[in-house]
Amino acid sequence: MASLDIRDRDGVITREGLIFRVFGYTHPPNGYICDAEYASSELFKSENPKAFRSDGKHVFYKFYEDEGWKFIQKNFPQYLIPHEPLGKKVIGVKFSDIAVIRKPDEVIKRLLELEFKDGLLRAMQAVLELVIRNLGLQLNVFGVFGSLLHGFYHPSFSDIDLIVYGRSNLVQVRSLLQELYSDKSSGLSNEFEDDGPVRGKVWRFKNISPKEFVWHQKRKLIYGVFNDTASKRLIKVEFEPVRAWNEIHNEYHEILRITWQGWVKAFMRIEDDSEGPFMPSIYYVKPVEIVDGPKVDDIKRVVSYLEEFRMQAWKDELIYVEGNLEKVETKKGSFHQITLTYGPRYYEQVLKVANLA
Repeated sequence: MASLDIRDRDGVITREGLIFRVFGYTHPPNGYICDAEYASSELFKSENPKAFRSDGKHVFYKFYEDEGWKFIQKNFPQYLIPHEPLGKKVIGVKFSDIAVIRKPDEVIKRLLELEFKDGLLRAMQAVLELVIRNLGLQLNVFGVFGSLLHGFYHPSFSDIDLIVYGRSNLVQVRSLLQELYSDKSSGLSNEFEDDGPVRGKVWRFKNISPKEFVWHQKRKLIYGVFNDTASKRLIKVEFEPVRAWNEIHNEYHEILRITWQGWVKAFMRIEDDSEGPFMPSIYYVKPVEIVDGPKVDDIKRVVSYLEEFRMQAWKDELIYVEGNLEKVETKKGSFHQITLTYGPRYYEQVLKVANLA
């Protein structure tokens, strides 16, 4: 069984200069399922102006959407590891190929202990103090990810990417953020208060409109903007949900087989949303209507590996889903699920509230 001493969002670096993030909490016995996040400029160059990263000595480029999946498949097949229940390989890193591990909850402490803090670190400290002061949480509830974790952030341009560990802590943070967004003097506002984040951008998803996307993002509350008066910058702030250690369960050895059954379009009712904030996002559902695809009556859950559909719907809401229908056979029985993941029909997949006005 995989040793779960690292968890979702922890950083895994290989000797070649590939940077992965650990993805989720269910892993095979010899490594970690991961998502490719960055690659050194010797390995990969991106035309996307947002992709450039540098620590002053080295240059890295960020993968966006399904770029990392395609890049690893083509160039580094050694980072495709067997997933026996699926009967195929997925992106991952074997224990023997890990050169460095970076843990977000440890790095955030080191950053805040620095005697000299640049503008971004001072802004991050101000945001954390605002949250901690209001909620009385400990610093170990938080971590950093993205360029802050890996040391190639830009003090004048990078965002503040924070992790919130634990379901109950996330509930408190979201409740506070809702209050702070309503208080103009707080310095924090909702990033998705309007359509600014998507305006003018190429939109590739086929079954959710930019307007629908913004509606869903706004109510998640974890995407904010901090008005940093010290640096005179508006800085994006994200509060990424990650499970606490006591909430983690590796179900890899409980699953016997996962078999693809076809493409499905369906309406579902959310019965349990408690795992929706985490990656992968799991929504336990009751089928309402299968519009197209195999007619099965035991769809138990919708599983999304795509961040766009994290925290997308809440208990009792009617949702529309398009994705991969899979039969899951476990040691305790079998059921069907709809999975949204990387693959050829990436942009056709969707999970959204069905009855938007």
